[in-house]
Amino acid sequence: MRHGDKINNLGRTASHRKALLSNLAIQLIAHKKIVTTLAKAKSLRTYVEPLITKAKDNTTHQRRVVFSYLQDKEAVTELFGNIATKVAGRPGGYTRIIKLGARVGDNAETALIELVDFNEIYGKGKGEAKEATGKRTRRAGGSRKKAAGAAGQADESGAAAAAEAKAEDKPAK
Repeated sequence: MRHGDKINNLGRTASHRKALLSNLAIQLIAHKKIVTTLAKAKSLRTYVEPLITKAKDNTTHQRRVVFSYLQDKEAVTELFGNIATKVAGRPGGYTRIIKLGARVGDNAETALIELVDFNEIYGKGKGEAKEATGKRTRRAGGSRKKAAGAAGQADESGAAAAAEAKAEDKPAK
């Protein structure tokens, strides 16, 4: 029975699993996204998110703690520099896992794991597109209401522009 055994061993010994997750975390930090199996991606998420949280507090102690997990100076420098500044306002959830389907060779389920703040497609661009579009309904006559409203607004804006032009024409005393 495996009651209370929450860790996915990934078919490896403890030392092999530790080395695997460390290497995956280094590659994720360096490239901002990697493609791996779904099981490894889920294990990597639980491994790397606490390290990113530690990187938000830039002290010598936290750098040493993170270095004990990663054993890579360049990755620690990138994590505490570029990544920590981007995720400073985020209270967690630094990674995103996207399922990609089955791998051709062994039919293993693959996934893309990426750092959320480094993806421009899902990040800022999506929110701006949402704000630009208004509420859409399926009711008839919506275009007539918009046309009438636009004509009324145009009349008001034309009157306001004429009033401003008259004010500018008067000489200052």
